[in-house]
Amino acid sequence: MRQGARVGVDVGKVRIGLSKSDLHGMLAVPVETVKRSRDGSDFARIRAIAGDCDAIEIIVGLPLSLSGSRTASTEDAADFARRLADLVHIPVRLVDERLSTVSAQSALRASGRNTKNSRSVIDQAAATVILEQALEVERVSGKLPGILVTPTIGPTT
Repeated sequence: MRQGARVGVDVGKVRIGLSKSDLHGMLAVPVETVKRSRDGSDFARIRAIAGDCDAIEIIVGLPLSLSGSRTASTEDAADFARRLADLVHIPVRLVDERLSTVSAQSALRASGRNTKNSRSVIDQAAATVILEQALEVERVSGKLPGILVTPTIGPTT
C-alpha cells in the first residue's frame, strides 16, 4: 500500500461530494460538499483540498449503469475528471462507483437521517464510499485502482 493521502470525488450535476483519506490510506472521511459551478470555483476548491492534505492522487467516481454500460452521467464524470487532471499536478483516477450513492443513503437512513434533508451529506458519504472502495482494491490486490486519466493539456515547450 502506497503512503499518502487521497481525495475522493463524487461528481453530481448540482453538487460534488468530497472525502479524503489518512496518510496510510486506511481510513476515508467526508470533507465537504461543493456546489458545481461554471466559473471553475469547484475545481479550485478540489485543488485546494488536495493541496492542503498533500494528496498523492484524486479518485473520481465513474457512475456506470448497473449493467456496466456508460450513461450521460458517466460521460459527465469522465469529462470532469479530464478537466480536473488538466488543473492538478497529481494523478486523477476514475473508479467504478456503482451503488456508492445507494450505500451512502442506506447508511444515513440507518443512522436516522432523512434523505431529502441530507443531500449534501449524502454526496460526501458517497465520495467516502468511492474512496474506501479504491483504497480496499489497492490494499487487497496491490494494484492501483481504476483507470488513470490522461490530461488533455500537455507540457509546454
